[in-house]
Amino acid sequence: MNEKIRHILEQINVLEEEIQSVLNEQRGKLYYQLRGKQVEFERSIIATHRRLKVGLFHWFLTVRPQNYLTAPIIYSMIVPLVFIDLCISFYQVSCFPIYGISKVKRSDYFSFDHRHLAYLNLIEKFDCMYCSYANGMLAYATEVVARTEQYFCPIKHAQKVLGAHARYQYYLDYGDAEDLHKMLEEIRNALIKESASSTN
Repeated sequence: MNEKIRHILEQINVLEEEIQSVLNEQRGKLYYQLRGKQVEFERSIIATHRRLKVGLFHWFLTVRPQNYLTAPIIYSMIVPLVFIDLCISFYQVSCFPIYGISKVKRSDYFSFDHRHLAYLNLIEKFDCMYCSYANGMLAYATEVVARTEQYFCPIKHAQKVLGAHARYQYYLDYGDAEDLHKMLEEIRNALIKESASSTN
């Protein structure tokens, strides 16, 4: 990786830390604290949230008709999502130890904290949990596949890829044939070394 790209990546890391700092300030303004994975609101905020909650009867009356029509399609997606989840989990458990890659910690990709929001009714909380599961599972699967790609084929694409995973920035440039076999081992060894340090 050339120096200019390395410098830009360092700037990105600094900006990400700055964003996290601003988000932490915002948390204080919304009167909640994170203790581990537990969310704690001030009592006055919880009381306000409960007052703002839309009751189930009123909620059913205000839902758009197209939402009722598409709900069976949306919720039927749980079948392929769970299937992919099981397949990805089986794959990494069976193959990653052979490659020397540490397994992706599945729980790091799932957050079901919307259930603590007193202004959501039961159905809204259920909807949020469904979306949280789907997004978490896809992020988890992306990291498993990204580690696999880093091990076997860390080459960027010719065209810009939207939503590329974080590991993509360290891949070899498209068309860089001379460095492929030399750099492939370096990139692969970096992944194995990362795995070894994460298990210690």
